[in-house]
Amino acid sequence: MQKKIVDVGDIACGSSKLFLISGPCVIEEESLMLQTAEALKTTSERLDIPVIFKSSFTKDNRSALSHYEGPGLQEGLKMLDRIRTEFDLPVISDVHYPDQCQPAGEVLDVIQIPAYLVMQTSLVTAAARTGRVINLKHGQFLAPENMVKPVNKVEAFGNHKIILTERGYTFGYNDLIVDPRSFYHLNQIGYPVVFDVTHSIRRYGIPSADPKGGSREYLNTLARSGVAAGVDGVFIETHPDPANARCDAASQIDLRELEAFLKPIIDIHNLEVSYRERN
Repeated sequence: MQKKIVDVGDIACGSSKLFLISGPCVIEEESLMLQTAEALKTTSERLDIPVIFKSSFTKDNRSALSHYEGPGLQEGLKMLDRIRTEFDLPVISDVHYPDQCQPAGEVLDVIQIPAYLVMQTSLVTAAARTGRVINLKHGQFLAPENMVKPVNKVEAFGNHKIILTERGYTFGYNDLIVDPRSFYHLNQIGYPVVFDVTHSIRRYGIPSADPKGGSREYLNTLARSGVAAGVDGVFIETHPDPANARCDAASQIDLRELEAFLKPIIDIHNLEVSYRERN
């Protein structure tokens, strides 16, 4: 199937070039955010991989009231707008309520629908009406082929700028499992497909600051498998000091290690594209 190319700024998502969605899980202090954006810009130029900067202005799905939720809509969008302007990086963040979509759409290049909320019609349609690119994260409770249902809701408003992101299925107690068949089914829908590598190693029910809250030992295996399966982009949350990150500390990649992590992934992607073009 010929997939649609979805433009995010100057990035042609779904083309032959792998793209990266990356940044801290949630917006933290200004200096940390600017440090991360500058490093991602450098990585983008050095490795020739387009980057969409990601960070959440609010994390509404937290396991305890005491956990950091982010700066909120207004302050968060202000920070993302600064990063967008100063570093010439397109930006993405997630929305949780329909009334967040219009102000978010004035700043964000991509509006992300969280996996748990992907079947919420009022939220998906409010995002679609903005005309922005919509990143639909695959719900842990949906068969991958059923992601065509939220896709149809976005398309109903004349918006065909859609990205689909895989992040694993809930399996057993606390575990997420990535089924490689999902990449096939999502590709068949006809839009660019992203593999959210770092969220796929989270372990539910365990605090994100606990080292057992994420299975980092699987990151290389999962990332390389997903790219070999033909995804168009990778979603990798990164932080200058993951152990002290205020969200998903057990799964984010150390910013200093990101380039080394990406190099074999880019090579595998290029081999996969070359094989596909020859056959």
